[in-house]
Amino acid sequence: MLIYLDMCCFNRPFDDQSQSRIRFESEAKLVLQQHIREGKLSLVWSYILDYENSLNPFGDRRESIKLWRTHAQTYVAENERVITKARALTLTGIKPFDALHVSCAIEANAVMFVSTDDGLLRKVKTSNEIHALFPGEALAQAENWYENRS
Repeated sequence: MLIYLDMCCFNRPFDDQSQSRIRFESEAKLVLQQHIREGKLSLVWSYILDYENSLNPFGDRRESIKLWRTHAQTYVAENERVITKARALTLTGIKPFDALHVSCAIEANAVMFVSTDDGLLRKVKTSNEIHALFPGEALAQAENWYENRS
């Protein structure tokens, strides 16, 4: 199963863990990454992840996130289809960087686009072009927690 984790996801474990939601999303994201390491999931990486990560002012975080590029099975480079799709996504109210992430996930034919951004996920879910999920939801789907649900 091919998944795309946006930069919010990669940064979640570095956020203040005093809130239960943040702890839960961090743990779910870390389990998803363990599944990637074990080959149970396949990671999509993109040029916009590289760029956005390069802007991270915290060197240790930047380097930690950068290492995940080596675990990716699919890499999406900038191309006209990605840019065109991102422009269309911005017309729905999605911010430009976020639109590029979503567009890269769609370009790669990812099964899931995973983010911790409520507003972004709400907007992406209305497009029906990709399955947009919070980390916990993505983990539930990846591990088939609810196999009897339709």
